[in-house]
Formats: sequence, structure tokens, C-alpha cells
Amino acid sequence: MTEIAFHFGAPDKMAYVCRLLRKAAASGAKVLVLAPAATVAKLDADLWALSTTEFVAHCVGVADPCVKNRSSVVITSDMAEASSARQVLVNLTDSTPSQFDAFERLIEVVSMDEEDRQKARVRWKHYTDRGYSITRHDLALRGVNG
Repeated sequence: MTEIAFHFGAPDKMAYVCRLLRKAAASGAKVLVLAPAATVAKLDADLWALSTTEFVAHCVGVADPCVKNRSSVVITSDMAEASSARQVLVNLTDSTPSQFDAFERLIEVVSMDEEDRQKARVRWKHYTDRGYSITRHDLALRGVNG
């Protein structure tokens, strides 16, 4: 069964996701990030702007399959563009992703914005109604700045 974790209270959601992706890539995980098109473009730009010592090998979903297979992280707004053999799904959309149960882990990142939090509560309920247990990470309690 897919392990689900919610990371609540990210003051700067994109900065937090960049850190999360650096950590995942460093551990050898293959990650798919599902996000709205504008967020895909922003996250792609943010990852390219990291220092060379923090670089995360990534591409967007429309990349050549060979590039996707070599990238630690694939960022897309369309699950159909996902490459195979991804272990972790990071959901940055407002809805529950289809086929999330094909991944070993699902991570939901939630900002401090009230509307984002409300939509996350709906997704939380969706998962728990289907019998998934959820790990909660309260970033405010951990003193996360970005």
C-alpha cells in the first residue's frame, strides 16, 4: 500500500519542494512531481537556479523518454507524461492524483494559505476514506523556513 505523507505549513512552498527534491534525489529516489502547468514552469526554473553544488537532475514531462529515464525528478502537469519506474509522487495540485497508488510513496506539500489547507483536508479525507494511514509533518513545529 502506498505510504502517504502530508507536509503542512510550508511558508515558501516552492523553496520547500526544492529542498525536498534535493533530499530525495540524493537518496537515489526517482520522483514524479505533479503540478499545474504554471507551477511546472516555476519549479523547473527554481531548480535550475540552485547552486551547482545543490543541482537536481530533472526535466519536464514533455522531455524525450531517454532524458526522463536519466533524470531523478520529472515535473509534469499530465500523469500520461510520467515515465515508468518512479517511486515517489509529489502532488502539488488541488486534487487527488489518479493512479497515486502505483507509487511507493505520495507526498502532499501544503502551504500556510487557508485555501490550500482546505483543499488538502479534502484530499486527506479521500485517502483516509480508502483506508490509507497518513503521516503528518507539521513544518511550523519543525521550524522550517522555506
